[in-house]
Amino acid sequence: MDRLRIGNGFDVHPFVTGRSLTLGGKKIDHKFGLQGHSDADVLVHSIIDSILGAAGMGDIGRMFPDTDERYRNISSIELLRTLSWHLKPLNVTILNIDSVIICQEPRVAPHVEDMKANIARALDMDASRIGIKGKTTEGLGFTGRGEGIAACSVCLLRL
Repeated sequence: MDRLRIGNGFDVHPFVTGRSLTLGGKKIDHKFGLQGHSDADVLVHSIIDSILGAAGMGDIGRMFPDTDERYRNISSIELLRTLSWHLKPLNVTILNIDSVIICQEPRVAPHVEDMKANIARALDMDASRIGIKGKTTEGLGFTGRGEGIAACSVCLLRL
């Protein structure tokens, strides 16, 4: 009998100068990038945590620790691809992923289809099973003040 499991993920990174901004594996033209050990792709990090949570495999920090120099400046899409490889022997099927990127800027909508395609390729799944939305906080909090970006994701797996 199929077992369904839900996982959720959350990530946040502050803006910094001198780095490019990557969301969903897509480079986005913006005056700031995000600070982090890898490329700091908050969207992909939240997706990884949602998948790991649903699969009962811990979290991103355990699978890809920021103390490991192999992951310095690595593309988070590569981390997602690696996670997908770890899921194959478990016969896990990702039924859907739904994510929210929380920021005042940049605008997310023009990049959603590219982000969905990048994530779908990394996970070897159909992009129609991935949802990505951008939301502002109407100027409230650290995202509203333009200090960084947050993302949250939920994932449904069939085991």
